[in-house]
Amino acid sequence: MKTWVYSGSFDPITCGHMDIITRGAQLCDKLVVGIGVNAAKSAFFTLDERLDMVKRCTAHVPNIHVALFDGLLVDFVREHDACAILRGIRSAGDYEYECQLASINRHLADDVDTVYLSALPALSFISSTVVRELAQYGAALRQVVPPAVLEDIQARFYPQGGSHK
Repeated sequence: MKTWVYSGSFDPITCGHMDIITRGAQLCDKLVVGIGVNAAKSAFFTLDERLDMVKRCTAHVPNIHVALFDGLLVDFVREHDACAILRGIRSAGDYEYECQLASINRHLADDVDTVYLSALPALSFISSTVVRELAQYGAALRQVVPPAVLEDIQARFYPQGGSHK
């Protein structure tokens, strides 16, 4: 059984993440979606909220397992007996950064490969950071986050029942 790991902070999970997850899940037997703690970022949603969001958004994909992790990605990969790390590439800048990460991960775990999927052009501008900023200004989010996440964002920004566009 070929298991891959797709990791991120997913704060929140976006349509771009979902595209990589659903396409990646078709290429392996099992895809573990690892929600990591990133000390360099201040989280908008708690780990438990993100875990719940990702589980709800991926429930329709049968070979997905969602888990939290703290520490080195390669340790998480080994914990799940995975043979590859799945990464999404939105731009040339992403590619350079991801190559550095792949090299570090390969140095730490020479039996683990990194597989890249290019973002669909219509989704290539989406990042969790962009979504959070758009949310703060009440911008339309229907095209960039799954419906369940839109509800979570609305509840966070409009607890009295308002809504995003």
